[in-house]
Amino acid sequence: MKRVKRLYAPLSALVLAAGVLTAVAGPAEADHCDPAEQGQNQQGQDQQGQDQQGQDQQGQDQQGQNQGNPQGPDQQDQQGQDQQGQDQQGQDQQDQDQQDQNQQDQNQNQGNPQGPDQQDQRSQGNPQGPDQQDQRSQNPQEPDQQGEQAEEECADLGPFPQDFTDIRQVQPNVRVPRPQRGGSTGSFVSRCGRNQNGHRNPDNFIVAPGVRNGAHHVHDYVGNLSTDAFSTDQSLAASGTTCAFGDRSTYFWPVLRDRTVDANNQDPDGNVGQILTPRVASMQFRGNPVAKVTAMPRFLRMITGDAKAATNGGGNARAQWTCSGFTNRVLTDKYPICPRGSLVVRILDFPSCWDGQNTDSANHRTHVLFPDENGACPAGTRPVPQLRMTLAYATPRTPSFALDAFPEQLHNPVTDHADFANVMPDRLMRFAVNCINQGRRC
Repeated sequence: MKRVKRLYAPLSALVLAAGVLTAVAGPAEADHCDPAEQGQNQQGQDQQGQDQQGQDQQGQDQQGQNQGNPQGPDQQDQQGQDQQGQDQQGQDQQDQDQQDQNQQDQNQNQGNPQGPDQQDQRSQGNPQGPDQQDQRSQNPQEPDQQGEQAEEECADLGPFPQDFTDIRQVQPNVRVPRPQRGGSTGSFVSRCGRNQNGHRNPDNFIVAPGVRNGAHHVHDYVGNLSTDAFSTDQSLAASGTTCAFGDRSTYFWPVLRDRTVDANNQDPDGNVGQILTPRVASMQFRGNPVAKVTAMPRFLRMITGDAKAATNGGGNARAQWTCSGFTNRVLTDKYPICPRGSLVVRILDFPSCWDGQNTDSANHRTHVLFPDENGACPAGTRPVPQLRMTLAYATPRTPSFALDAFPEQLHNPVTDHADFANVMPDRLMRFAVNCINQGRRC
């Protein structure tokens, strides 16, 4: 969209310089819902007000100069007499014009059956009449009306300028539990790519099985190639994968979009803009700072975060937003604005305290819980490798990107979430557990 504006700018200037009034392309449907654009529109209105104020001041200054004219009194008196003569001459001409007009009106009334009311009605129907012009200026297709309509549409869409914060204004706030004796400090990374193959859909077989568009927002997938609304343990086990070493697990999260690009404008859920493919997508399994981990059961299903946290509250929210080079500070309810050369980073940690029995639960949460702030698991649960998804994006360095979301969530960053189903071969899971418990990085 920015490139389109730069292309039209010199062309518009050339046409206007030639004295020809022409219309240039308006803002893109995705772009006019960009919070950065909304801020620029407000700045433009403020600037227009300042320009008008400057013109008014200039008029006052000119008036002051005329009043303070350095011409001598004799010359001013002569000008006053000349002006008085011109005024008298103009008054005489006005009287003569009025007499001629009265005579013309009288002749027309005698020879024309139309009364003055009918004549007024006819003049109102004239498309060139002032009344009609005023009415046409109120047409919803006029630029000012279009801008108001766009703002009304965006007011219900989100995100908003206040949903963004410069990461450099955030103080370091990340606390990492100190490993204790008997803890597990290693890690294992499943290398699954960045979804370069474009596996995406708006389904969620964990939360809304068998429902097309059950998520009402698009998910990026890595790992299992078959994941959709109808996936089952059996279909996942039989599918191919983008991961190394036969890891058929499915990893997915809502996409991030660039709002400066005019794309997906007709989306019924308001998820407009161009999808950004992550520059980095790391699927890392980590240990527990106070205990050894045990293997995850095959087909264990987990979710993290709450896709409806903006309306449900933050009880299950787990969003972490930051920038590369600033990962010691995170935001939970704001999108970060990153400095030049820095990537927007999403960190999605999954629960890691399994009840030892179930691979899923009714709310998809109670069978796997989060450890406490020191890393200890609740009674009756055991630690398993903790999945951390780290996603990094090259975004505009302005408030011009947004997370896909349910419509009523207004693209609030607090709604970030992700899903996982473990379909690793048992041998690969044992290898990951050994790496983690031995303090190695694999």
